[in-house]
Amino acid sequence: MTAHTMTTTPHALTIDGLETVYDALATAIDQAGPDKAQLFLVKLALLQANALADATLVQTQIEAALQDL
Repeated sequence: MTAHTMTTTPHALTIDGLETVYDALATAIDQAGPDKAQLFLVKLALLQANALADATLVQTQIEAALQDL
């Protein structure tokens, strides 16, 4: 991810927090397995969107995630 695609918010995670989330996400994707990984990621994204309660922010994050794939 490049610096221009990261969105900063007042409640942004620290680098350590991001590493913790990355590790948990990688483990969960492995647990879901290749046949269910995509479904897991969609469910997670919808749960996170609901937690954010801001459709515009979610759309901005989707666009940021598509950058530099």
